Amino acid sequence: MKIAVDAMGGDHAPGEVIRGAVHAFREHDLPIVLVGKEEVIREELRRTGAKGIEVQHASDVVEMYDSPGVAIRKKKDSSLRVGLNLVAEGKAASFVSAGNSGAVMAGALLILKKIRGVDRPAIPATIPTPTGPIVLIDAGANVECKPYNLVQFGCMGDAYARKILGISRPRVGVVSIGEEDSKGTDLTRETSSLFRKTDLNFVGNLEGRDFFAGKADVFVCDGFVGNIILKTMEGMATALLDFLREEILKSQMAKVGAVLAGGAIRRVKRKLDYAEYGGAPLLGVKGGVVICHGSSDARAMKNAIRSADSLHRHGVEEEIARVIF
Repeated sequence: MKIAVDAMGGDHAPGEVIRGAVHAFREHDLPIVLVGKEEVIREELRRTGAKGIEVQHASDVVEMYDSPGVAIRKKKDSSLRVGLNLVAEGKAASFVSAGNSGAVMAGALLILKKIRGVDRPAIPATIPTPTGPIVLIDAGANVECKPYNLVQFGCMGDAYARKILGISRPRVGVVSIGEEDSKGTDLTRETSSLFRKTDLNFVGNLEGRDFFAGKADVFVCDGFVGNIILKTMEGMATALLDFLREEILKSQMAKVGAVLAGGAIRRVKRKLDYAEYGGAPLLGVKGGVVICHGSSDARAMKNAIRSADSLHRHGVEEEIARVIF
């Protein structure tokens, strides 16, 4: 099945988006449909020399500053809406966009609809740790939640960890301010109580320091908390690399050491780079949807397209439909 890519979405569109799509097409043999202004897209494709990538014309563009709901309703021939329509019509398996994330979510709900039984779709973020990748869900789709919503996030995160990360029985926990059941808010306490009634491998409350301690595989929280956690981690990763660079420049001996450890430093930097994961899927809707950073470059887009293909190949939607209640 083809992957529909919003060629006009993102800070570096269409150039970086199209280059990323070309890399995915050439390196991984993925069938791709670039959606957007046909003349612009074909000109970019000519520059890359790529042949065999399909183009679907869309005359309009949803801008970053557009109101999500209004943009989806009024800009009916936008690259974002046309791309989602391809998935809804069964002409593409998944849709990838680095454009207006609010509009992508609104469009997915309006056009693709929710999987039966899902109350609210959620975004899982894959985070690298010393013991392996973990899943943080929800990473920003739902600011205000009820305990029932968080339990469903846990079910979807569990399905995602099994199908995409290959973890046979993921450990699921609730993000709180202490391990004790009595700690946290009414939301976290009620959520933990509900989790204990499920068949999930629930390990209780988890604190912020537990993300990198190997205590769980799926960390569940509302989108407000999740987005703050994710953005803080991204900022800290950048700061750590800046600290390292600053210390290396302070002495000649440190510079020599950096040269000797250059390969290890580059590998760590690569692990901490969001572009390595490309984007995050929107779980709970029919069809695959991957939302990318607005500043995504070609490498990020290539990896996001690979992620979109994985959602389809590993049957994540079907698994969520099977386990959700």
